[in-house]
Amino acid sequence: QVQLVESGGGLVQAGGSLTLSCAASGRTFSNYAMGWFRQAPGKEREFVAAISWNGGSLYHTESVKGRFTISRDNTKNTLYLQMNSLKPEDTAVYCCATTARPSFSIYVRDLRYDYWGQGTQVTVSS
Repeated sequence: QVQLVESGGGLVQAGGSLTLSCAASGRTFSNYAMGWFRQAPGKEREFVAAISWNGGSLYHTESVKGRFTISRDNTKNTLYLQMNSLKPEDTAVYCCATTARPSFSIYVRDLRYDYWGQGTQVTVSS
């Protein structure tokens, strides 16, 4: 049973930083692509960033480029999202996700992901 547990969310002032973590368990962590998504109240779930199985390929959505960085530590079975220069519009529940099949690719669409964490709340005050 694959389990993903996010942590690191909280309340921060605009311009501040947070680092989100996603601890994975239930299978070999390193063979699978992973991603971060977010959902603000009243809005659809939005892609934030994705990373390949070994961290060699990264992709960040345009609105977070230069501010957020996705990374992973396969020795710790953990995915990260470093968030700097946070803005009020970054306020959302952030979820990590992974695929059911091993892959060398990265994925933007949420339909490509099979397992999801419960999410962690990030609130940015102005």
